[in-house]
Amino acid sequence: MTEIEHDIDPETGPGGTPAPEDETGQDDQGYTLDRRKVSAILYAVDAEDREELIAQMEPLHAADIADLLEQINAYDRRRLVLLYDLEFDGEILSELNESIREEVISLLTPGVLQDAVRELDSDDVVDLVEYLEEEQQEAVLDALEDSDRVAVEQALSYPEESAGRLMQREVVAVPEFWTVGQAIDMMREREDLPEQFYHVILIDPKMRPVAHVTLGKLMASPRRTALSEITEPGFRTIPAQQDEGDVAYAFNQYHIISAPVVDEDERLVGVITIDDAMIVLDEEHEEDIMRLAGVGEGNLNDRVSETLKQRLPWLAVNLLTAVLASLVISVFDETIAQFVALAVLMPIVASMGGNAGTQSLTVAVRAIATKDLTGSNVWRVIRRELAVGLLNGLAFALTMALLAILWFGNLQIALVLAVAMVINLAVAGLAGIGVPVLLDKLKVDPALASGTFVTTVTDVVGFFAFLGLAGLVLL
Repeated sequence: MTEIEHDIDPETGPGGTPAPEDETGQDDQGYTLDRRKVSAILYAVDAEDREELIAQMEPLHAADIADLLEQINAYDRRRLVLLYDLEFDGEILSELNESIREEVISLLTPGVLQDAVRELDSDDVVDLVEYLEEEQQEAVLDALEDSDRVAVEQALSYPEESAGRLMQREVVAVPEFWTVGQAIDMMREREDLPEQFYHVILIDPKMRPVAHVTLGKLMASPRRTALSEITEPGFRTIPAQQDEGDVAYAFNQYHIISAPVVDEDERLVGVITIDDAMIVLDEEHEEDIMRLAGVGEGNLNDRVSETLKQRLPWLAVNLLTAVLASLVISVFDETIAQFVALAVLMPIVASMGGNAGTQSLTVAVRAIATKDLTGSNVWRVIRRELAVGLLNGLAFALTMALLAILWFGNLQIALVLAVAMVINLAVAGLAGIGVPVLLDKLKVDPALASGTFVTTVTDVVGFFAFLGLAGLVLL
């Protein structure tokens, strides 16, 4: 997201033409914030008109306000937060990007921060504080009631990116021998029910979850019905120590709506709901994409120094691999000197191999992440990618051979180019699937390191095959 300048009249869109807008501040092209709405908000900030700012912000969803705070520059963000002040909602903090969240929290007064945090469920508070500096973390924890603080601190005691960090402590659990009527009466009397929940968890006398009942079945059953008679099939519990990526996979794989979290003694300690699991799944996908490009976990709100720190190491690695490819070329400098056409054509071989390798690599990394690529099917997939590489190589070999004849009028160069193309695309398909599988076996994140190795393989093999064959055939 780029920073939004606020030199647009609040009554018109860019160019002075009216911009469509609904009450939620969304434009007519989807769920992005309308520029006219953003301009009106920043106009109220410039005028220090708090009532107008509240009126403009009030219809917006917390996620849209978070997007707004992320898109505007730091100067406008500071003024907006300070002017909005008491209206600041805890949900906005939970929606903010981590790098912006820390900045916004530092701008809030202790009273506003306390009110905002008290509105959140325990899982949102954990997500809020786990990456904050110690001083800010303490400020948030001080805002909680004693019981809530204990719950959050217990969640923080679990490893990072585990189910214990992801879960919320607010659960609805009843004895397994209760009836529908008893469960309904209990929920009506409770004042601390979670804002959103999907199941009533049944527990045994040792606080171990044994089943759960959906709210739909609960409300549709007579009061005298035993809860044990209307439980859902496929009940699963999640160990608190389990990696959150595996949790998200289980939710997606088994179509889970919510699942209880248990400690090492199988006792109920919390619950994970589908919205939190899907956020993790989305983050996992985003992380894979970013790592494949060698940019780490960066985002548009990072400082120049942070972005540089994330990208520079992998660019350095790529430089070393480029030098390795250049060394291969230097071995055949005499061949290139006698046949200038080779210098013109060899980038085509390397480039086609690199693109083919990236295609196989992307499929492989995604399949490993979703656990679709396993020991039982890996050799079948490797054979498929090798076959695809060979067939692609043959197709483009014929095309490039004809082009080389028309371009340089040399049948031998055309033959060398065609054979090198087949070799490199076959190797690219093999490397694209083989490298990430090998790295996964070595417990190295395939998304992080595969791209560099696959590019190196295709460049080195492409140059060596093309120039080596040229030396044999042409000299």
